[in-house]
Amino acid sequence: MMLVRLGPAERIAIGLAALTSLLVLLLDLLLGVFPPAGEPERMARVRLANTVSTQLAVLVQQPDPAPLLRRAMEQAVAADGELLSMAVRRIDGSLLAATEGHAHWVPPPGGGSSVTHLMVEVRRQAQPWGQVEMRFAPPAADWRWLQFMAGMWLAGGLLYALFLRRVLHHLDPGAAVPERVKHAFDTLTEAVMIVDRAGRIVMANRAFDGLHPQAAAADRLGKPASGLQWLVQAMPAEPHEHAWHRVMDSREASTGEVLAIPQPDGAPPRRLVLHATPVKDTRGAVRGALVTFDDVTELDRMNTELRAALGALEASRQEIEAKNRELTELATRDPLSGCFNRRALFAAFEPIFARALAARQHGDASGGGLCVVMADIDHFKSFNDRYGHAVGDLVIKAVARALGTTLRPQDILARYGGEEFCILLPGLDIDEARQVADRLRQQIERHAGEHIEGQGTLRITSSFGVASVAGGAASAQALLEQADAALYAAKKAGRNRVECAVLV
Repeated sequence: MMLVRLGPAERIAIGLAALTSLLVLLLDLLLGVFPPAGEPERMARVRLANTVSTQLAVLVQQPDPAPLLRRAMEQAVAADGELLSMAVRRIDGSLLAATEGHAHWVPPPGGGSSVTHLMVEVRRQAQPWGQVEMRFAPPAADWRWLQFMAGMWLAGGLLYALFLRRVLHHLDPGAAVPERVKHAFDTLTEAVMIVDRAGRIVMANRAFDGLHPQAAAADRLGKPASGLQWLVQAMPAEPHEHAWHRVMDSREASTGEVLAIPQPDGAPPRRLVLHATPVKDTRGAVRGALVTFDDVTELDRMNTELRAALGALEASRQEIEAKNRELTELATRDPLSGCFNRRALFAAFEPIFARALAARQHGDASGGGLCVVMADIDHFKSFNDRYGHAVGDLVIKAVARALGTTLRPQDILARYGGEEFCILLPGLDIDEARQVADRLRQQIERHAGEHIEGQGTLRITSSFGVASVAGGAASAQALLEQADAALYAAKKAGRNRVECAVLV
């Protein structure tokens, strides 16, 4: 069976209704405020009896009144459902006329009248002549007192409850909080607000006053916390979704809700972290909520500045890395051709050669391949002499572009000096390297001359010398010299061709 929990106003209203009912009962006992039970019916019947008796007194004066009296009395009995029978009796006790059923007439004790048996005197020529007897049905049970008490409890209780709700709303709810408790909350650095079950503010400490210029309003106590516009404008739109209502409905605490409270005069908003927890009585019933606000505005500002500093530091780091890449590019790249320069070539060549040589010494055929290709532009001096050094630079760029088009990512292309280029081909044997060199030779012959602007189509060719680590070179320099010797042989054999160093 579910019990209905009554609030303070309802409980007080029930008590006041009970006291009012008791007061009315005492007044009735002492002063007779309410008439006795059946008194209204008796008075109405007396008035009816007097009226009928007056009419019958007229008929009595007739010479033969009995038939007239009986007819008039029968009409009166038929007209009134509570009137059971009537009779006219002479002063000597004899009946002059009576209606059916009057045999049940029993004179009231003491010779008077009662609420069911009424007697009215009839006079003739100012002298007592007889009486009219009227027998009525017993009156219905009188429930007026019970109805009054029920109405007092229901209507009075409801009116008292409404009145008390209104009164308690305007009373100072903060008076219920002891001063020592208020002082204790005022010592806290975090803002605290306590609301009752209806969401009205019961207490707010001094730190709460500093959250907004409107927070320290003197009339805030007893008013709904959802009416604090400066606070709820940073919260969900529906009042039942506000943190203090949620925790009272769910009976579970809520933490970490971040709010941005706008400030007047263009001041930056205050950043708050809201925590709410239900307040329960000794029986476990939720009586309100405790709401705290951590002001993290300064911490948020410091975090923003830190993020800005980290962003600037990251941008500076990226700029430094870009500069380092640029410096590395300048230090390792030939500015004219865009290929690696000679120093970068030897820096990469030494470890590649060492790995290839070690692999061959251990019988690893798959990792022991390494070939060097030396390439030289045929009759390069004639381009400078005939077209000028500017065209000669364009020829070098065109050949470098042609050499780099079909190389693998692991291959290394470098400008060795002047019009001479060097290519490292890791993992290839002499035959594969020769095929690569011949493909590059054809690429230069067919397409390099197309990139010389303003000169039509120049015929550009190159000679290639190929050497492999399998030829027995003991060092990177020795391998280069073998490739250079093969290049010399290609030039001597007529240029625009590929020659390979002799394998040992």
